[in-house]
Amino acid sequence: MPEPEGEPAGSPPPAPHQPPPHRGGGLLDAPAVRRWSALALDALGRAREDIDAINVYPVADGDTGTNLYLTVESAAQAVEAVFAAHETGATRPVLSDAVRAMAHGALIGARGNSGTILAQLLRGMAQVLTRPGDEAHAAHADGPLLARALRRAADSAYGAVAHPVEGTVLTVATAAADGADAAGAADCAAVARAAHDAALAALGETPRHLAVLARAGVVDAGGRGFVTVLHTLVEALTGEAPARPGPRPPGDLVGPCAAAPADHLPGEAATESPAYEVIYLLDAEDAAVDRLRGRLDALGDSLVVVGGDGLWNVHVHVDDAGAAVEAGIEAGRPHRVRITHFGAQAAARPDAAQPPRERAPRAVVAVVPGEGLAELYAQGGATTVHARAGEPPASGELAEAIRRAHAHEVVLLPNDPELRHTAAAAAEQARRDGIRVALIPTRSAVQGIAALAVHEGGRRFDEDVVAMTSAAGATRHGALAVAERQSWTTAGICQAGDVLGLVDGDVAVIGTDLTDTARTVLDRMLSAGGEMVTLVLDDEVPEQVADLLERHVRTRHLAVDTVVYRGGRQGSPMLIGVE
Repeated sequence: MPEPEGEPAGSPPPAPHQPPPHRGGGLLDAPAVRRWSALALDALGRAREDIDAINVYPVADGDTGTNLYLTVESAAQAVEAVFAAHETGATRPVLSDAVRAMAHGALIGARGNSGTILAQLLRGMAQVLTRPGDEAHAAHADGPLLARALRRAADSAYGAVAHPVEGTVLTVATAAADGADAAGAADCAAVARAAHDAALAALGETPRHLAVLARAGVVDAGGRGFVTVLHTLVEALTGEAPARPGPRPPGDLVGPCAAAPADHLPGEAATESPAYEVIYLLDAEDAAVDRLRGRLDALGDSLVVVGGDGLWNVHVHVDDAGAAVEAGIEAGRPHRVRITHFGAQAAARPDAAQPPRERAPRAVVAVVPGEGLAELYAQGGATTVHARAGEPPASGELAEAIRRAHAHEVVLLPNDPELRHTAAAAAEQARRDGIRVALIPTRSAVQGIAALAVHEGGRRFDEDVVAMTSAAGATRHGALAVAERQSWTTAGICQAGDVLGLVDGDVAVIGTDLTDTARTVLDRMLSAGGEMVTLVLDDEVPEQVADLLERHVRTRHLAVDTVVYRGGRQGSPMLIGVE
C-alpha cells in the first residue's frame, strides 16, 4: 500500500536551523541579527504561556505572549529567507539585509496590539541601521549607532499609537533607549546590556502607572515580552544571557512597586471595551493612512498603525468591525484581514475558577482550507486550524491548536505539502510540553478525510498512526484551479482563466470548462482503479456540477461510490480524492 511522501509517521521532525555561534567583537552584524531572531523566537516560545497569563491590559484576552511569538516567528522566517537566498552566491547578507528582513517579517506577521507595536519597534531600529548611502555601517553597527536605533524605535512606537499610555511596552522601550544612551561610546554588547537592564527596571515599575496592573498584581505583558527580546539581543552579541531575577510565579511583580497600594495609583475610565479586534495589512499612500487614522480613532480604541513605504499594518478595537474594514478599503487595499470577537475568545478559555479538565487520551489536529471542511473534521472529533488562501498558518498557531486539543497524544494532519516543515516545528514545540505528537504528512484535505475516517482512539497510538498513514497514502489527491496568468505547466502552456486539473500536485489537464476538466481528472485518477471518490466543492460551484460528476462516475466506473462535501470558501473550486 503506498505511503504518503515525507517522514514516516511518528518520526522526529527535521532539526530547525541553528543560528551561527557567537563570534565576539561587540558588533551588531548580519549573523548576530540572525542569531538574535532565532534566540528571541525560542525565548518567547518558552515564555509564551507566562506572558499570556499576565495579559490584563488593554484587554484581558490572554494572548499577548502568543501574539508576540507569532510576530517574531514571521520575523525570524524572513531573516532565514535572506540567508537562504545567499547560500548559492558568492556574497553574504550584510547588516542592512538582515535587519530590513527582520522588520518586514514582523510587519507582515504582526499579531495583536503587542505584536504590532513590536513590529514598529523593529522597524524604527531598521530605519537607523539601514541608512541609505552610509557605507560605514554596511557590514556592522557599533554601540552608538545601536543606541540611536533603540531611541528611534521608542520614538516611532509612540508615534504609531493613537493614544499612548504609560505603564505599557512604550514606557519600557523608552527606558531601554535611555539606558542605551547612558552607556556612552561602549560597544554594542555593553549598549544592549544597559538597555536590557534599564528596561527590566522599568518593567517592574509599570504597575505604578496603571492601576489595572497593580490590582491584578502583574507587570505589563507587552513590556515583559520586549524585555525578553532585549534579553536575547544581549545573548546574541555576547554569547551569554544576562542575569535574571530569581524565579517567580508568572504573575509576580518585578521590582519594589509590588507593595504599592492600588488606591495611590492612576485610575482608568470604567468604560466597556469594544467587542472586536480588527487587524489587516494595507497597501496605501501616506496621506490616505493619515485620514484612515482619524476614521478609526473615531470608531474605537487601541489604535496602532505601523509601517510605511506603501505597506502598513493596522490594528484597532471596535464594535463595528465592518466599518473598520470599509475604512481600510477607502484608504487603499486591505488584505490578510483578521477579525476576533473578544467574547468568543474569552468563552473559549477555561474558567480559572473551575478545576482544570482532564486531558483526553488522544486527539487529532488538522489544517483545513474552508469552513465546510472545518465542520466536517470537527464532526469527526478533530481540532481544526483554518488555512486562509495565501496565508498559511504559522508553526505557533499549529502548536497552540495541539495544546488546545488538550490530549496526551496528538496526531497532526497538515493537509498541504508546503506545511510539512511548519507542522514539524509545531510538533517539536508541543513535544517540549510533554505531548506525544505524530505527524502524518498528508498533502491534501482529502487525504486527511481518509485518515480521520479510520482513526480509533481506543487502540494503541502507534497502531492508530500506522492505520491513518496507510489510509492517507492509499488516497490519490487531485484539485481544480483557475490560472491567474499565462505560464508553463507540466501539461503545457496555460492562459489566464484556464481551468487546471491537478493530480497528486502536478498539472495534468488544461481545460476551459470546470465540469469537463473535472471529468478528465477523475478518469485519469480512476484509470488505476479505486473504490471511493470524494469531491469537496467550493461554495461558488453550482450544485448541478456535483450531480453531473456523480452521474459520470456511476456510468463510466462501475462499483465506485461518490461522496460530495461542501468545503465553504476554500480557495480551490474542487478537491478530489480517490481511495
